[in-house]
Amino acid sequence: MQLEIATKADVELYEAFQRLVPQLTNNNPPPSLDDLAALVRDSSSTLLIARNDNGDVIGALTLVVYRVPTGIRSVIEDVIVDISARGEGVGEALMLRGIELAREKGAGNISLTSNPMRVAANKLYLRVGFTKRETNAYQMKLNF
Repeated sequence: MQLEIATKADVELYEAFQRLVPQLTNNNPPPSLDDLAALVRDSSSTLLIARNDNGDVIGALTLVVYRVPTGIRSVIEDVIVDISARGEGVGEALMLRGIELAREKGAGNISLTSNPMRVAANKLYLRVGFTKRETNAYQMKLNF
């Protein structure tokens, strides 16, 4: 397995996300090629991808690092491992590299949220050092 930071949005990346995103959620459609290009260009976001020995994209993680008045924060979003590669350490490798990148960028902490139904993912997050927070999580849908 190889981890790399995506530096360009191309057909391969687009097709990988068409396959991966539905394995994560059915609440949001997979990104368009333009959306992926914007993500890769965004200086606050890092798209980390995992490839198998054949070079196929088998996982992804997005790290967002941003500055607020109280310091530098980071969030890990959309951790996805292809069903064909689950249980092989791909998620753990992505998480550990994401943590390392956040540290390199000066973040004081990393936040993430996960659906309680994603049992294996939640166990992974605890195993790599995250703690479950007792907090109120809020969301507001913004319709365009």
